[in-house]
Amino acid sequence: MGTGILTIDLDALTANWRALDAMSAAETAAVVKADGYGLGSGLVARALARAGARRFFVAVAEEGIAVRKALGPGPEINVFSGHMAGDAQLLRDHALTPMLNSPEQAARHRAALPDHAYGVQLDSGMNRLGMEPAQWAATRTALEAGPLSLVMSHLACADDPGHPQNSMQLQAFGEMTVGVTALRSLSATGGILLGPSYHFDLTRPGIGLYGGLPFETAQPVVRLSLPVVQVRDLTAGESVGYGASLVVDRDSKIATVSAGYADGLIRHMSNAAHLYANTVPCRLAGRVSMDLLTVDVTHLDDVPDHLDILGPHQGVDQLAQDAGTIGYEILTSLGPRYTRQVIGATE
Repeated sequence: MGTGILTIDLDALTANWRALDAMSAAETAAVVKADGYGLGSGLVARALARAGARRFFVAVAEEGIAVRKALGPGPEINVFSGHMAGDAQLLRDHALTPMLNSPEQAARHRAALPDHAYGVQLDSGMNRLGMEPAQWAATRTALEAGPLSLVMSHLACADDPGHPQNSMQLQAFGEMTVGVTALRSLSATGGILLGPSYHFDLTRPGIGLYGGLPFETAQPVVRLSLPVVQVRDLTAGESVGYGASLVVDRDSKIATVSAGYADGLIRHMSNAAHLYANTVPCRLAGRVSMDLLTVDVTHLDDVPDHLDILGPHQGVDQLAQDAGTIGYEILTSLGPRYTRQVIGATE
């Protein structure tokens, strides 16, 4: 087989949800946007629903359609982008709940779907999405008179527990929502870890479900094993790959592995990231190309037929560090050419 094998562990995914759920007395939802962080939104949503999740969050209405088809009627599916122009039929036909982000969206929703449930997103200091305090104050009475199900905001610095903006946003959100009878939500994964004062009525973990920081004790959910296509011997002074960016200073053994930036393994990993032969790290040698990696395996007695770039000895965040990015990008960039293998309960 010439393609890598991407293994998705649904038992680990649901164990992570349960662990985060146990950290608060609040209801625990699940964020499944970006096609379930690259793992398949329907697949992960069904697994999380079996574990007990009853609310799900997606970025746009089109993502919500796929999740609704996977889950069927019942669970609430919230759309972070709110009610965009042209969304009315999608929201109505698939029972999606938009998180209204502005007075304009609120007016659009009331005009098109006056009896259709909605939430509201408030800007507590991140300056990205949501109504600012004055906008909320001007529309609050009308919005609370309708089928308002949830009021939420989002923390900008929750992955840094000591950052002063966390407490500033907590205070702002608390002040903006005094007296609100709908459910309130402020925390994703990082906010859950900040403690009970950030939990309110609903938490909505994302990256922690999939094995990423800042949830340090998360179980790894993905393993990516890449087939070795060829092994060659180099003499000291020879170069490897495009641009001759690596010249070996000793006689070396180089394995060519099937995967590249077309598969989401970005070029910034070049000459920096590691693959693993069981427990032994092997450094990328030369540039990442479209379909291939070259790996220094000189120190191995035997070269296996596959090397792991994600697995028990290297998670998404460790790989991301070598690539100068974050675990979110690694996960959501995983390409369609991998052979996907699911382990754990699927029904």
